[in-house]
Amino acid sequence: MDSENNESGVCGCCGPLRPRYKRLVDNIFPEDPKDGLSKSDMEKLTFYAVSAPEKLDRIGAYLAERLSRDVVRHRYGNVVIAMEALDQLLMACHSQSIKPFVESFLHMVAKLLESREPDLQVLGTNSFVKFANIEEDTPSYHRRYDFFVSQFSAMCHSTHEDPETRTRIRVAGIKGLQGVVRKTVNDELQAIIWEPQHMDKLIPSMLFNMQDSDDLDRAGHPSTPSGAGQDGEENPAALAESCFRELLGRAAYGNMNNAVRPVLVHLDNHHLWDPNEFAVSCFRIIMYSIQAQHSHHVIQQVLNHLDTHNKNTPRVRAGIVQVLLETVAIAAKGSVGPTVLEVFNTLLKHLRMSVDFELGESSRRNSSTSVSSGRGKESEERIVQNAIIQTIGFFGGNLPDYQRAEVMMFVMGKVPVYGTPCHTLDTVKIGHQGTKRIQTMLLSSLIMVTSGFKSKSMAAALPPPFLDPLFSISLMEDSELRQLVLEILHNIIDRHDNRAKLRGIRIIPNVAALKIKREKISKQDVAFMKKHGQQLYRHIYLGCKEEDNVHKNFELLFTTLAILTIELANEEVVIDLIRLSIALQDMALTNEENMPMFIRCGIMALVAAYLNFLSQMIANPPFCQHVSKVIELRNMDAPYLLPEHIFRDKCPLPESLNKEDRPLYFQTADMAECLAGPGYNAERLSIPYVPQVTDEDRLTRRKSFVDTISLQVDIMSNSLPDKSQLAEEITFETLKKAIDTTGLEEQEREKRRQVMEKFQKAPFEEIAAHCESKANMLHDRLAQIFELTIRPPPSPSGVVSISSGHTQHQSVPVYEMKFPDLCVY
Repeated sequence: MDSENNESGVCGCCGPLRPRYKRLVDNIFPEDPKDGLSKSDMEKLTFYAVSAPEKLDRIGAYLAERLSRDVVRHRYGNVVIAMEALDQLLMACHSQSIKPFVESFLHMVAKLLESREPDLQVLGTNSFVKFANIEEDTPSYHRRYDFFVSQFSAMCHSTHEDPETRTRIRVAGIKGLQGVVRKTVNDELQAIIWEPQHMDKLIPSMLFNMQDSDDLDRAGHPSTPSGAGQDGEENPAALAESCFRELLGRAAYGNMNNAVRPVLVHLDNHHLWDPNEFAVSCFRIIMYSIQAQHSHHVIQQVLNHLDTHNKNTPRVRAGIVQVLLETVAIAAKGSVGPTVLEVFNTLLKHLRMSVDFELGESSRRNSSTSVSSGRGKESEERIVQNAIIQTIGFFGGNLPDYQRAEVMMFVMGKVPVYGTPCHTLDTVKIGHQGTKRIQTMLLSSLIMVTSGFKSKSMAAALPPPFLDPLFSISLMEDSELRQLVLEILHNIIDRHDNRAKLRGIRIIPNVAALKIKREKISKQDVAFMKKHGQQLYRHIYLGCKEEDNVHKNFELLFTTLAILTIELANEEVVIDLIRLSIALQDMALTNEENMPMFIRCGIMALVAAYLNFLSQMIANPPFCQHVSKVIELRNMDAPYLLPEHIFRDKCPLPESLNKEDRPLYFQTADMAECLAGPGYNAERLSIPYVPQVTDEDRLTRRKSFVDTISLQVDIMSNSLPDKSQLAEEITFETLKKAIDTTGLEEQEREKRRQVMEKFQKAPFEEIAAHCESKANMLHDRLAQIFELTIRPPPSPSGVVSISSGHTQHQSVPVYEMKFPDLCVY
């Protein structure tokens, strides 16, 4: 009995015999928690931990035990003291033995985060952030942060009733996530943080707080400045954006997809594509935060997302396209990678789909009564199309010249040109209206792509695969398409930016005052004009006589002629351009095409404006004097033949143009006399310009689609003589004309003389083009004949015929089919 008492007495009085680390830990807690951490005792504990680092794990375990007990008993003062002690020990000790202590520390932080007290959650977060800023000597092989990612993400979405408390919790959650990012992204053993299950929590938590601030701003609430808030706390939106930028800035090549995908999912779930201000701002942050060489990953993700939403509402698709515009605009300034053509291919595919949707809605609208909703849908599709065109043009316009040339070829290859093998878009399905819409939009995008394009040689800027389809479109019976083609040519040919000085068709009194920039034409450009000059002249000539030309068409044609003169005209080209001008004047005078009077006067005004410009550019005083004299006479007697009058509203038009008023027109002989002498081969002016005839009319579908029956009727009607000719009455005059052959002989001799003169004086390129055109006409006529005569054998499943641009299947019954004799028994 006494021994038991002695033993108990020894145990009761031997408190000082407890382990020293426990006594040191107990001493830092004052009797009254309000007094705070005892500094002297904390210094003793810190010195002991540094002197005996092997005791750190025990110190940590004991502190964790006390903290857990105090949390359960709601002794929050002691909890704060324990966490402060842990923070100081962490900052003071940097040895190998700190790893077990860290485990105890993280366990205590987790206990605080699990509590429902906002103050404890904020306290635990602040301690974790201090720990995250400590650089450890060796990596941790077993430590995981899954719990902290989940808990901090939940705090970022806090819905506490008190706004101030809610803000504190959210700020703490964002800081915690920032700590996790800093602690893990630089540790190769912690690459697991980039896996989807963690990114799906990290990214939406940041975006949620950034978006919540935007919603408050739109609602009219006063927004706190970045970095400041109530009671000195940070603004959650600004802090979330900072953390978001830091995370993206640390993303490696293989982690970009996992970082961007949650952004797209968040924007989908919260319906943030329409309106898309927040989506645009998010991707601006992404593009400016990531490394430049990773830009194409982001673009690829947005393109894939656009494909996923190809059947969504027009406004959602337009919102995604506008986000794509922002990303490519930023990426084009740096490295875009291999996705350049893929961007354009995807955009053109969605452009075609949008046109399909628009035409489908239009057809359904015509068959239903809901007119207003149909028009709304149609206009929304136009928003998508305009966004796509703007993206194509802006992206292409910001690329370097070598990539821009590839893009120009690529887009031009997608423009539907009738009858060509590169008919990549299914024009049969979308019809004439849809095809014209796509042509207009693609040419508009080409204008943006070619804007500012500078090429040293025209042969590189206008290769035949680009030039031929472009010129084919310029022959279509649509003034808007022809205007777009001319603007594209201006962008490419005008390498010294002289267009602004030439804007507006007019009689320029002093061309020298315009201070036009020009250089001596290079050998490469001389070769280009020898090869393609006749093609250029032909399309200008044919473009002038289109009946639907308006003022803008003539303005652009004048600018085209002027830019050709500035950029590509040597002495030989100048003569060709004068011959072209005379041919245009003769075409307006003879009027074999039965053109309206406005078009004839417009051509006359165009010729006057151009020859006035040309005469001053070549600085030939006699030529200038002749042109000025004609213009002066027109001012007095025929103002409708000058651009300042004919293109004015309600300009009175003459009933006819009289060929006998020779002083009102430019005379070939006078101009040849002015240009006689060294430098110019004035003799070539006597050879009338005749445009070469090619098969481009067939490619352009200048008229609507015709089926084989109408083609056959047309050929037969051309081959049969006119009935009126057969029934012509035989009179004395007809007999006299038949006997008198002197006039015919004179005409024949004159014709032979002109042919001989042409082959002697005309340039080789023009003669070759003329012969080639005849061969092409023969080839086309033979092709039409073979198409009519060689038909595929009939089939019970039906034959395919093209009628008015639509495919039709005509089935043939078996009993009506004619089989060879050997097949019948």
